[in-house]
Amino acid sequence: MKKLEGVFPVLITPMHEDGEINWEGLRSNIDHFIEQGVAGIAVNGSTGEFVSLTKEERFKVTEIAVEQVAGQIPLIVGTAAETTKDAIMYTKQAEEAGADAALLINSYYAHPKDEEIYVQFKEVAESVDFPIMIYNNPFTSGVNIGTETILKVARDVENITHIKESSGDIGKVRDITRQGKGFLQTFCGADDLALESFLVGATGWISVAGNIAPKLVTNMFNCVQQGDLKKAWELYDKVLPLCNFLEGSGKYVQIVKRAMDLQGLAGGPSRKPRLPLTDEEEERLKGILESILQ
Repeated sequence: MKKLEGVFPVLITPMHEDGEINWEGLRSNIDHFIEQGVAGIAVNGSTGEFVSLTKEERFKVTEIAVEQVAGQIPLIVGTAAETTKDAIMYTKQAEEAGADAALLINSYYAHPKDEEIYVQFKEVAESVDFPIMIYNNPFTSGVNIGTETILKVARDVENITHIKESSGDIGKVRDITRQGKGFLQTFCGADDLALESFLVGATGWISVAGNIAPKLVTNMFNCVQQGDLKKAWELYDKVLPLCNFLEGSGKYVQIVKRAMDLQGLAGGPSRKPRLPLTDEEEERLKGILESILQ
């Protein structure tokens, strides 16, 4: 089993102007992130527009990512679905394709209760053998999973090994990390709390900003690991305007795609109802890129 630690950019799904997936662009983007020295990558997440993709497209994204990564770095595949049955299907496909772990959020429309989330996570995880990273994101799913529920399902199910914590509550990151020591590792899921999360013990970051500045965020994590907090804060201060823009704009997918285009990488449009950036948003993004990529 590959070690899941460090910064994992959660990749966009690049598209052509007609909205069809740019498969060669996906391959070249993966090569780019490997060359930039990231710890790993994640695909079919929210940033990858998984809810806008067909089942066949999600399967193909997984298969291409496995093929392109070719074991060089760990690959996490998002396997979220509204029903437990479909989540099991996607998770099994990710394992069979050769991914290293799955990223699993609770049902995002039904607003399930904690006991329902516990059962869903348990049933999905027990359908496979590889590691499961469960995911708490109340802004997406409408449910802020209780800390004890998170800890209980990780205690009870051996291959639930990680959590992506995106509640925006640094106290929750702290409590899960400290109380889960020895059986559950925490990944930051809120770009504007990355360094704070590392300081309370998070061992990784599923990063939207990592698409745009992979070396910078990787260096920041490495500085924390090396105990150079002065340099880590300098790098964090540099990337924080981007993190704040991503977290507060409501257009994080479009921001990343446009930033990829501006850097000569594969981005393209998003599928509707997502609309392109406004002129004002475009100028703000260009200003941020100028300051962090110089």
